[in-house]
Amino acid sequence: MNQEEQSNNKKSGPFQGLKRKKDSSGNPIGKSPKFSFYWIYVVAAVMLIGYQVLRGVTPDAMNITELKFKQIMLVNNDVLKLEPVKNKGVIRVFIKPDSLTKPSYKELLGDKLVYAKTSKGPHFQFSYSKVDDYQENLDKYFAIHPEVNPVAVDPVSDPEFFGPLVNFLFPLLMFGLLFVLMMRKMGGGSGGGGGAGGIFNIGKSKAQLFDKGTKVNINFNDVAGLEEAKQEVMEIVDFLKNPKKYTALGGKIPKGALLVGPPGTGKTLLAKAMAGEAQVPFFSLSGSDFVELFVGVGASRVRDLFKQAREKAPCIIFIDEIDAIGRARGKNMMMSNDERENTLNQLLVEMDGFGGDSGIIILAATNRPDVLDSALLRPGRFDRQISIDKPDVKGREEIFHVHLKPIKHSDKLAIHKLAEQTPGFAGADIANVCNEAALIAARKGKSQVEMDDFQDAIDRVIGGLEKKNKIILPEEKKIIAYHEAGHAVCGWYLEHAYPLLKVTIVPRGVAALGYAQYTPKEQYLYDVEQLTDQMCMTLGGRASEDIFFGKISTGAQNDLQQVTKLSYAMVTVYGMNEKIGNVSFYDPQQESVFTKPYSEETGKIIDEEVRGLVDKAYQRTKALLTERKAEVEKIALALLDREVLHQQDVEDLIGKRPYEEKKIFANDEVVILTPEVDSISTEPAAVEEIKSEDHKAE
Repeated sequence: MNQEEQSNNKKSGPFQGLKRKKDSSGNPIGKSPKFSFYWIYVVAAVMLIGYQVLRGVTPDAMNITELKFKQIMLVNNDVLKLEPVKNKGVIRVFIKPDSLTKPSYKELLGDKLVYAKTSKGPHFQFSYSKVDDYQENLDKYFAIHPEVNPVAVDPVSDPEFFGPLVNFLFPLLMFGLLFVLMMRKMGGGSGGGGGAGGIFNIGKSKAQLFDKGTKVNINFNDVAGLEEAKQEVMEIVDFLKNPKKYTALGGKIPKGALLVGPPGTGKTLLAKAMAGEAQVPFFSLSGSDFVELFVGVGASRVRDLFKQAREKAPCIIFIDEIDAIGRARGKNMMMSNDERENTLNQLLVEMDGFGGDSGIIILAATNRPDVLDSALLRPGRFDRQISIDKPDVKGREEIFHVHLKPIKHSDKLAIHKLAEQTPGFAGADIANVCNEAALIAARKGKSQVEMDDFQDAIDRVIGGLEKKNKIILPEEKKIIAYHEAGHAVCGWYLEHAYPLLKVTIVPRGVAALGYAQYTPKEQYLYDVEQLTDQMCMTLGGRASEDIFFGKISTGAQNDLQQVTKLSYAMVTVYGMNEKIGNVSFYDPQQESVFTKPYSEETGKIIDEEVRGLVDKAYQRTKALLTERKAEVEKIALALLDREVLHQQDVEDLIGKRPYEEKKIFANDEVVILTPEVDSISTEPAAVEEIKSEDHKAE
């Protein structure tokens, strides 16, 4: 035996004598048997069944009835003695050896007669409920039958060893099995390696690691419309790839960057692209991964996360929705959460504490930067705040190009026009439009996605599902048509109102019975006249109902909400009221406070000024629609006939819009389109926001 075989035999332990069969090549045949915990359940079940079956059964005794006992055995004086068993409810019968030769016993015992002759008994037994009273019953029988010889009765109690043993071992076995299963669960299940779900690993980080060399399907080429933010993130990646380029001049690698922006603008997508481009380990997790039922788990997971990051440094940690743990501490004492605050404290220490680490960059994303703790936002923790806004028309066009790659679309598709018609759309909205357009084209049986499919998809995303089969009374349909016509005419003849794109009375969504789409101008500042025109345009539906029907309906619910919100903002936020003055009562830090920042008297003045502002706008709107009553009627009748009118249709009905329109192009050149100009060669590239005026009913 060589040295290697000796070592193998030593390792085999108590099973070293068992050898597996081998084939001619010396390879073992079959698999080695593995122990399974399910065998313990099988053994326990067999023991219980065996106990129940064998309990109280004497192998040598044959079961008979009491009647047979008296008619065959007792009457013939064949009984040697009786043994009532108190703890089992049976009477055992011992037969005299010389009586066993009788034919009756041969018939009863059959093949067991040979064993019965050599056995001392008991030979038979029968059940009797009241064993203690059997002696009295037997004495009565002997008194009635004096010819029968009395029989000795010897009551006994069978000692039970198996029963108490099972009663003792079974609970112990069940507790043992429960303990083993709990320990296996705590250890993370079978395999012994432990898992993230085990109780002993509850304090471990749940971060997903994209190690160096891991293939990620998303890169910076898949991110469009975020050029400035992409450059910032690419610079961080370059910091990690070429640190000497920056440290040679005395610079330091930034410790953290916070991606801030509305939902759907591509914050997480940018982080995924960073994971695909950065040739360093990338830890990805959500802020809610730190939240757990048990106390202290969040802080423990933060420590474990940074422990893993130190081992992989230089690396990047991405925390999505960081506001789940980064909310400002002590803002609301009634709803304070000590566990969340402890987790935040640990995160602050790990990011820039006494023992700060180098080579670890924290990347986080949130759409609520206003609720974050100021200590989390300071330089040294998040050195950079990268703002990701909704894309402009150029960015939307680039996003369309990215999402149209997997879609079979027509060559005549005007992507720039789609970008113009989707102002205010984020990247997620554009992806949804492209997907809806493909589904609509497939539903129609087309081989390519065409422009009208994208138009329908935009309507679907803005207004909801089209409901052509919705039953509407003719009177209601007429009211809806005049309501939307009022909006269209106001937007057409008010100088600062948004130009009309489309108006329809086809029901969409849950409660929208009609809506109008507008193309707002590229504008960031608004004056009083512009806001007033917008308010008048929004009130056009209510004013049209009042003029043509002499009554108003509930259809202007959404319009009134917008007007009320805008008028209160003009008075209390933008300081556009002479009586209130240049005062703004808006404070984003006090949104959760229930007290108002002004007195009751000031509140009354604000309400009066808002009501006066809305009344003035409403009277102006009624005057305009009364003057343009014929135009309103033309559009309303056309809507009742065709249900949908586009901008060109409105021009054909009531003429061109009387006000000049400014368009901003990609080269920042401003072109003024007068009513006499029919078209221009270059399509505009302005940031336009489609405004949906939903005609709602209660």
